[in-house]
Amino acid sequence: MKINIRHDQEDQQFTACHEEAEIGELAYALPEAQIIDFQHTFIEEEHRGKGYAGQLIKHGIEYAIQQKLEIRASCPAVAKYLEKNPL
Repeated sequence: MKINIRHDQEDQQFTACHEEAEIGELAYALPEAQIIDFQHTFIEEEHRGKGYAGQLIKHGIEYAIQQKLEIRASCPAVAKYLEKNPL
């Protein structure tokens, strides 16, 4: 099932929504110019195991690539995603 993803630049996060409810987030920081560090991924318990975290992480990485940002992954879920899906 597909989710809608919103980007909130002020709060530095991508938010996953399913049927109008927020079900997860991918938080990041911009520690230096041209660097994005994905720090935290969270999916609500009842929505885990459905591939939503992967969709959220993919969206964040695509944004970083479009913005020509160097990607860092402090978040273990993002690091694991990048291992399985190298850039």
